[in-house]
Amino acid sequence: MARFVIRRLLAAVGVLIAISVVTFLIFQAIPNGDPAQRIGGRTANAAELALIRHEWGFDKPIYVQYIKTMGKILSGTVVSYSQNLNVLDQIRQGLPATLSLAIGAGIIWLGLGILFGVITAVRAGRFADRALTVLAFIGVSSPPFFLGALAIYYVGYKANIIPLGGYSSLSHPWSWFKHLIAPWLVLSVLFIGIYSRVLRSTILDIQHEDYVRTARAKGLSERQVMVRHILRNSLIPIISLWGLDFAQVIGGGAILTESVFNLHGVGQFAAQSIQRLDVPPVLVITMLTAFFVVLLGALVDVIYAFLDPRIRLSG
Repeated sequence: MARFVIRRLLAAVGVLIAISVVTFLIFQAIPNGDPAQRIGGRTANAAELALIRHEWGFDKPIYVQYIKTMGKILSGTVVSYSQNLNVLDQIRQGLPATLSLAIGAGIIWLGLGILFGVITAVRAGRFADRALTVLAFIGVSSPPFFLGALAIYYVGYKANIIPLGGYSSLSHPWSWFKHLIAPWLVLSVLFIGIYSRVLRSTILDIQHEDYVRTARAKGLSERQVMVRHILRNSLIPIISLWGLDFAQVIGGGAILTESVFNLHGVGQFAAQSIQRLDVPPVLVITMLTAFFVVLLGALVDVIYAFLDPRIRLSG
């Protein structure tokens, strides 16, 4: 078991290094992506640009720039090219909004995804199944910026039920809730549609397994069979999927939702940095997302290996 955990941790470190290298090289290959020009501004002359390149190390080989940038990230001293602000401080300021968005939306999409998945599986082929299937496809096909714009206009502007945007601190719970209820629902719509379809397919497959037929033969009610045997086993891929999606949202994966509702979270900070071709913030946020995804993925592997020894042999 210890060797399995060590292999997974080493693989996670390798993935993070690979992602950081690829992200850094992508921004180096972008045309007109000279960071010295962005730092100096449009009015900077050749001498000033040369001085900036020397001070920041842009005149060094690409691998030296990468090592120097990663050293600043690990030491917490990395600053953005465009605003000369500490990147980690900016991310810490945006984390409360992003965590609030991720936690609330994660609970909603997991709960409703399971509810709709069970209903569509139990009512397979009937009106409820068809109606929820249509709604699921509509939700999956609707981009967050479109739903967010509709919510802001009709529910915020026309009906004046919710604020038009922004983030309120948790120290004011009611204001915090009103500012986040619309972003929660908008972000959840896509995941609810996906989760309900995945759970429906899994339930329909599992209900024909031998152990399910044995449970019915023992005289258990359909409710007991569903809860104790079918649903319990069907939730394993859903929980794994939820952990990875939740990690992605924390790492700035809700860029569109945060930007539409102006939440000033990590995702919105990432969007602004991409627009400015600002390498350090994008690199840090990408690594943050990868860290959470890889960490939760590794934890899931370890838990599965602990429960099922066959996974350790194949890992």
